[in-house]
Amino acid sequence: MDLLEDHLAGVRARGAVFCQSVAEPPWSVRFSDPAPLALGAMLRGESWIVREGLAPLRVPERGIVLVRGLRPFTVSDRPGTPPQVVIGGAQQCWTTDAGPATSGDDLVLGPRTYGFSADGSDLFVTAEYPLHGEVSGPLLTALPEVALIPPEPEFAPLLDLLALEIGREEPGQQVVLDRLLDLLLVRALRSWFARPGVPAPTGYRALSDPRIGRALRLMHEHPARPWTVAALGAEVGMSRAVFARRFAELVGRPPLAYLTEWRMTIAADLLRTPGATVAAVARRTGYADGFAFSNAFKRVRGVPPSALTRPSREDEGPARVR
Repeated sequence: MDLLEDHLAGVRARGAVFCQSVAEPPWSVRFSDPAPLALGAMLRGESWIVREGLAPLRVPERGIVLVRGLRPFTVSDRPGTPPQVVIGGAQQCWTTDAGPATSGDDLVLGPRTYGFSADGSDLFVTAEYPLHGEVSGPLLTALPEVALIPPEPEFAPLLDLLALEIGREEPGQQVVLDRLLDLLLVRALRSWFARPGVPAPTGYRALSDPRIGRALRLMHEHPARPWTVAALGAEVGMSRAVFARRFAELVGRPPLAYLTEWRMTIAADLLRTPGATVAAVARRTGYADGFAFSNAFKRVRGVPPSALTRPSREDEGPARVR
């Protein structure tokens, strides 16, 4: 387990919403209610992504784009083309002159495929990620609102297979699509964060260091262990002082400060589990008692753990009869 795997555990596709748009220029599609993370790929032709407050971004053929945040955006053959189609949540689709009350059946060309012509020259595929929990937070924070990954030869097999599978209706189809999307997302993120000068999640680039990378993996795999700087240094064959200095240089913060932040990120998700108790979450994140854990959580998060806990049905009292 490493940082990227942990962060992606919160965004792994489960029933991801797919859509492929087939069109002949001029065309424009408005995504009015996007998921917190969307991935788009231009399989044929080129397009532009327009989002208010940002410069239009050209997506070349076989280019991949990651769109972060809930603000609407438009994909079109060129900037300024008025939207003809609006895509809302849960695969809702309608023309701009018809409105959201219509079904958009006249735009359906096949499974997960919308457009005005099945043989249109441009083909843009989008997939939306539902997010689960706070573990993915550092990853999303490191991404810009719109990140363009230029065409790369190693993407070609995945894009070809994705284009083939989106239009099918076979047993287990959603699982196939979800796993393809996971693979494409991981490759796109690797490519993006490998760029010089691109901000990455805290500790991401330190993974390439054999010793500091191993220490990070140990903290992520075993957050509840009673780690000390000396113990972590010994695990990777470094003295306490040398390890602490090297870790801070590569990660940007001291080892135990990083560990505490990671523990609180995990704890925030655990606390939102129905029926979770502060004492139980404290034990799972390496604290001997709820008092020490509560102090650490409030110091890092600014609120007590009780602000995030959800009562179980037994704690909620008897149901009211109306």
